[in-house]
Formats: sequence, structure tokens, C-alpha cells
Amino acid sequence: MLSIMQNQDINNENIATEKANEFWNNIYISCERSKIKYDNWLDLFQEIIKNCQTPIIDLGCGIGNDTLYLIEKGKKVIPCDYSISAVKNIKNNFPEIEKAERFDMAKGLPFEDNFTDLVICDLSLHYFTEKTTFKVLNEIKRVLKPNGLLIFRVNSTKDINYGAGKGKEIEPHLYKTAEGIYKRFFDLKDLERFFKSWERLYINEETMGRYGTEKIVWKSAVRVKK
Repeated sequence: MLSIMQNQDINNENIATEKANEFWNNIYISCERSKIKYDNWLDLFQEIIKNCQTPIIDLGCGIGNDTLYLIEKGKKVIPCDYSISAVKNIKNNFPEIEKAERFDMAKGLPFEDNFTDLVICDLSLHYFTEKTTFKVLNEIKRVLKPNGLLIFRVNSTKDINYGAGKGKEIEPHLYKTAEGIYKRFFDLKDLERFFKSWERLYINEETMGRYGTEKIVWKSAVRVKK
């Protein structure tokens, strides 16, 4: 039987999930392919991408920035997002894609074990409680083949332009924003803790300018251990 506190935690996270759904559907309500732009953060991993022979999962694809990048590299991509609007836009803007998946990654990934060699998560892993974050990472590990790679970017604790240290702190470095969604910010110790069971190939804190105002993120590549 769940305790009162456990039930409250579940209820709070469910409310945050519902808020996130509403928030992202509004963000991605409409977007034309001609307006989709990407930065070159994946260039560092271009040999990995080039050599990948399995479909690449773009987990938390948003409007399709990285999906567009990967398509232009000639790769087969499966864009995935929680937002109904995002997936609808992806299907409209990228008719060459065989399928796009809509699901809540906090509840699991709809792929078989050892499905792919590469998962990309661009600014999509920092919206969960600690428990759910580990759950998502374990699911990613499950669908990756032995020696498969996860390439990702997440918020840095120095990302003050985009909410670091702002809002109600739910857990260390996890905040509830004014919109009612959870947003996590990572420091190096956080990354080492969350990815302790992974082989860490690359970790670097850097800035990105896709949104105009400078955003500070961690860029990383990790390998699954099986």
C-alpha cells in the first residue's frame, strides 16, 4: 500500500505532466519546415552518426531541429515527442519519415530491447524528478544495443537566462516553474551520479545560441554497458 507521501508525490508529478502537455502543445502549435533551424552541436559526433546503421531515435524531438539535421545527413530517424502538436508538425513537415512516435517517455519507450545503436536527447532529459530520470535512462539503456550511444544536452545550473535557481525547488536542482512544469538543472556531480552506470565518453559545459539569448548547457555522449 502506498503511503500518503508517496501518493502525494505521484499526484504532484501527474499534475506537472499535465501542465507540461498543455505547455508544449501551445509551444508547438504550428511550425513550417522552412522555419526549422538547427545549430551544429552534433557535428562533434558526425562520425558516430555517419556509422550508425540502425534508425536513430530523436527523443523529445520538438519542432524537429535535430531530425532535420539527421535527415540532411542521410540518416533514418524516428522523431518522438510527448506533445501532440509537435508530432503532428513532424508528420506534416517531414513526409519522408516513415513514422513519428507520440508518447510520455516517463512511462517507457515503445521500442523493443536492443532496438538501436543511437539515441539523441536534445534538451529533453531535464523535466523529471530524480526517480523518473533514472527510469527514463534505464529505458534508453534497454532499447540501445550493446555499446550503443546516448548523445544529449541538458540544462546547466549556470543557465540563469532560462530558469536556473528560479521557482519552487522540488528536489536539489529541480524547480517548478511559473507554468507549473518541472525543470532540472545539472552540475558535473549530477551528471556523474545519473550516469554512474554508463561509460562517459564526452562531457562539456558550453553555450548555445539557438534561442537568441545565451543558454548554458552540458553536452555529453555516453555508452551503454551491457
